[in-house]
Amino acid sequence: MEIIISNSSTKPIYEQISSQVKEQIMSGALAPAEQLPSIRALANSLRVSAITTKHAYADLEAQGFIETVQGKGSFVAGGNAELLREERLRQIEDKLGAAIDMARSLDLPDDELIEMMRTLLESDD
Repeated sequence: MEIIISNSSTKPIYEQISSQVKEQIMSGALAPAEQLPSIRALANSLRVSAITTKHAYADLEAQGFIETVQGKGSFVAGGNAELLREERLRQIEDKLGAAIDMARSLDLPDDELIEMMRTLLESDD
């Protein structure tokens, strides 16, 4: 598992960790039931506080991406295909929302935006 922390990012470190772990789970780089590094081991390798990694793992667990077994560690949650799909759909909605906001800031009519989308979809074939 590779995580890169950016000190220049506006995102808190725990969010950087959790978003990168989540992305690795969604991409399949981390498989269901795969064990994650311990909180302390991850903190040491990233040179951050154990409290920071604990916060990241707690967020991931609350979102259903990982499961923690007392005394054994944290593991990628199994059977979360629907959860992964929902997360991807949310990301698509966010990006489409940003595109709509940008189009509106240019006073681009909705029909032109829709035509742009159709053209992009057709060019992908």
